[in-house]
Amino acid sequence: MKTGKWLAALLAPAFCFIAIAAANAQTAPAKTPVVRGVTAGEFLVDPPTLINLAFEWVISGDDNHNAKVEVSYRKKGATEWKPAMPMMRIYHEHTYWGSAKRDDHIINVVQPNMFAGSILDLEPGTAYEARFALSDPDGVSGEATHIVTVSTRKEPKPATGGHVYHVYPTGWKGPREPNSYIGLNCAYNYHCGGGDESFADRPRVVAGDIILVHAGLYQSFQDIYARQSSTRPVEGTYYLFGQGTAEKPIVIKAAGDGPVVFDGRGNFTLFNVEGTKYNYFEGITFRNTEIAIQAGVQFLAGAIGLTVKHCRFENINQGINDSYAGSKDYYLADNYFIGRNDPNHLQGWNGDNFWNQFNFVDGQTFPVPLKSYTAIRVYGQGHVIAYNYVANFHDGIDVETYGNPDGTDAVKGPFYPPRQDWDHRTVSIDYYNNYMTNFHDNSFEIDGSMHNIRSMRNMMINSASQPFCNQPSIGGPVYWVRNIAYNAPFGAARMSSGAPGVWFLNNTIFTEFTASTSANLHMFNNLILGENAIGGNDFKEEDHPPILLVNTYTSYSESDYNGFRPIPGAKVAFEWNSPAPGMMQDYRGTDRFD
Repeated sequence: MKTGKWLAALLAPAFCFIAIAAANAQTAPAKTPVVRGVTAGEFLVDPPTLINLAFEWVISGDDNHNAKVEVSYRKKGATEWKPAMPMMRIYHEHTYWGSAKRDDHIINVVQPNMFAGSILDLEPGTAYEARFALSDPDGVSGEATHIVTVSTRKEPKPATGGHVYHVYPTGWKGPREPNSYIGLNCAYNYHCGGGDESFADRPRVVAGDIILVHAGLYQSFQDIYARQSSTRPVEGTYYLFGQGTAEKPIVIKAAGDGPVVFDGRGNFTLFNVEGTKYNYFEGITFRNTEIAIQAGVQFLAGAIGLTVKHCRFENINQGINDSYAGSKDYYLADNYFIGRNDPNHLQGWNGDNFWNQFNFVDGQTFPVPLKSYTAIRVYGQGHVIAYNYVANFHDGIDVETYGNPDGTDAVKGPFYPPRQDWDHRTVSIDYYNNYMTNFHDNSFEIDGSMHNIRSMRNMMINSASQPFCNQPSIGGPVYWVRNIAYNAPFGAARMSSGAPGVWFLNNTIFTEFTASTSANLHMFNNLILGENAIGGNDFKEEDHPPILLVNTYTSYSESDYNGFRPIPGAKVAFEWNSPAPGMMQDYRGTDRFD
């Protein structure tokens, strides 16, 4: 196969060449292509992140699937074009999760006819020109080349020139800076009375203002009526309603004179920023709460431009939670998330035959209690989640599973969002350089995500279930690039319900790789070494799974230039099941057709 300059640059050095032939029991006749040539349609630029740019190109025709889009880029003002990865061809792949027989429908999406792809590892705050060339041996109609100028985002930082307010904890007796207040609410709002008056709070802060929080313990006293600068009664939640801008966020930042701790005292939600724009936290510790920052709720409200940097989350169930499709442009970086789950043992939530052998050993119990659910859950567009340390949760960092995207219906259709709903698709999200350890389930879940999701250079250790979770993706491309996965006894990847449109590139995986259901899957230059750990009291050596097992609904899935250590004792080292020769897709036997 012709890999091109982009692959040589991204994947070198290659470990070894292993070509995997497609084995197939499906024998249905191939569908006759209707239109061989390609017609260019709408070209879209997805929200940029700090280091990646994302694009989509709608087409029609190319039913024989041989069109391609070559990509190159350069800094604005430069002369030399550099090659990037080609766009992924997406062709009506079907994602179905549920059971039509039981009238149970979670996700039912059919992809459009299109290309999508990202340009990776750029410089923040920099303008780039990107060039896209559509070609097809059968002919191209419409505009075959696009050149667009797009800038990556800058890392969010406090602005200069705004008001600066100082905050001290309740009971503070020492000297105070000018423009100072007791408690956060009194600085953030014009009014900060407790009890009934807490609903009368209105923001004092405007875009560009900075609140410096001085060292101390800031507690939620929802159970003490009318406490000065209290959170709301019953809830114990700080509701923030300020509206900043990308260049002038509203900043809540530790003053630098010692630890700043916001303690929920067992409340459900500590901070609620739904409906806000560009609120910014830095240097804060959040603890003793179920949800530290609630940023969005499905179908109700979300946030724009939330930044959380250099913060610590401890004794929490969830760190940052958002399931709103219209949320955009988060920057969540350099934080510590420490869950409540057992820090000394790897514990799983399913597969009782395996995990029950540890029941009552060193204080462990199964089924394992869910004390901490997820460190970060997001939905929407343009989010960056990077350089975080995450430990002791059920899941680490997730895209919200969500269900069918806005504008669709899993039963009645449409089965892909109409054009007016495209700004509520989950696209262009980055996870990179995170250190992930000790999860009941997955290090990362990209469940429910659609196009241009990038997970790069993450360290993923101690995942009881699969660290790479695509259950399922909805379209692609999803990029898994240069990640390391170690100690995952139930395998590396969860691929289910079709999980179409996934790249696995340059990953180092110390366990087996099984894709139970996939489509449009592309695996290059991964090192897959195996773990040989799956078992139980009645497990037999010969029952070990292959080092690589892929079931794919599409004949254009591919695997090349990967390195393997076959599993000793396994009956089969490699298994690859795909549509019969001449068939492009074969979804028979899935729940969709039950």
